[in-house]
Formats: sequence, C-alpha cells, structure tokens
Amino acid sequence: MDDLLSEKEQLEKIRAWWQEYGWYLLGGVVLGAAMLYGKFQYDEYRAAQSEAAGNLYEDLRLSINDDADAESLALLEQLREEYPSSPYTDQAGLLMAIMYLQNGSPRQAIESLEYTLENTDDEYLAMVARTRIARLMVSSGRYDEALEVLDAVEPGNFAARFSEIRGDIYFAQGDTDNARIAYLAALNSDQVELVDRSLIQMKIDDLAPTGSDVAIELQQGVEDPADESPEGDGG
Repeated sequence: MDDLLSEKEQLEKIRAWWQEYGWYLLGGVVLGAAMLYGKFQYDEYRAAQSEAAGNLYEDLRLSINDDADAESLALLEQLREEYPSSPYTDQAGLLMAIMYLQNGSPRQAIESLEYTLENTDDEYLAMVARTRIARLMVSSGRYDEALEVLDAVEPGNFAARFSEIRGDIYFAQGDTDNARIAYLAALNSDQVELVDRSLIQMKIDDLAPTGSDVAIELQQGVEDPADESPEGDGG
C-alpha cells in the first residue's frame, strides 16, 4: 500500500511539474526545431545564391574570351548589384582587368582592381589585387603611386613579391643600387617560392655594376697587362 501511495505521489509531482514547466519545455523544442529549419533554409538560400553568382561569373569569363565587351560590362554590373558580397564578384574584378588590358587600357584595368581591393573581404585576394595594381602602375610609369600602394600595408606572405616590384620600380627610375637591394631581398625572403627566382636573378644580372664592382674590374684591368708583358724586353 505504501508503495502504491509513493507511486501516486510521484505521478502527482510529475503532473504538477508539467503544468508549471511543460510549456516551457515544449516551447524550447519548437524553438529549436524552428532554428534548425531556419538554418537549413538559410544554407539552401546561400547555396542557391552562390550557384547563381557562379553561373554569372562563368558567363563573364566566356564573354571576355569572346571579346564581347558590352556583354561583359553588363554581367559585371549584374554581379555587383545582385551579389555584392560574393567571392565570384571579387574575382570578376580581376577578370575585367584582363579585358581592359586586352583593349589597351591599363588605367581602367587598375580601376577594376582597385574596386576589388576596396570591396573584398578576402585578405588574400586583396593582396593579389594590390600587387597587380602596383605592377600595372609600374608599367604605366606611375612609380611613386606604385610605391604608395605597396607601402600602405604590411606585405606578410607577399614580402617577396613586394620586394620584386620595388626592384622593378627602382630599376625603372635608374636607381640600380636600390634595385639590387630589393631584388636580393626578394630572393632572401621566406616566401621566395612565391616568385620566379630565375627571373629575379636575371634582373640582378642585367643591372649595371655597382661602384665596388667597377673598382674590382679596374683593378683587374691594371693587373692583367703586367701578366701579359712581352718576353725579351731589355734583352
């Protein structure tokens, strides 16, 4: 009998607890299910957005290959308006720079890269855009601006690339001493695998000799004739 009463009391306690807290528990379950469903829906939306942006990007790539400039510009505008935060939109700026270069317009290519640099959340892509901007500025004779672009940030993993571009700037300005220093910095960088070492070495080899190199050559030029003096002099 005591056992029966004990079970009855336990049931009454459970009912009382449910009446007081049951709705909270049920609400939590419903809320959790709604959150899971919402996350699923959001993931589906993101996937659909990414696929749509990817399709536009592919269309843009093909239109640039076909030299369809007007269509390329329209596709770029659509990407920027409908998918401003998509990685494909960031990449589109790099593609458009290629189109502008093909059309002989480095200024517009730089502007396209600058748009990507200013709007992307991808730090690596931003650095890629920055190095390309600097290189295009060098090829356009905008040396001081190119240096400003490089000096605006810490190079990090792009140290070797930055040093190589600085070497190109100094070389173009006729400053062969600083060009050599910059090229050597690129070769000695921890990120040297990210640059073409043989190309940089060729650039160093093509530099005019430094003052010390000239002194050594002059010294050798003084010593060599003595070694080749004709025999029999004074005989």
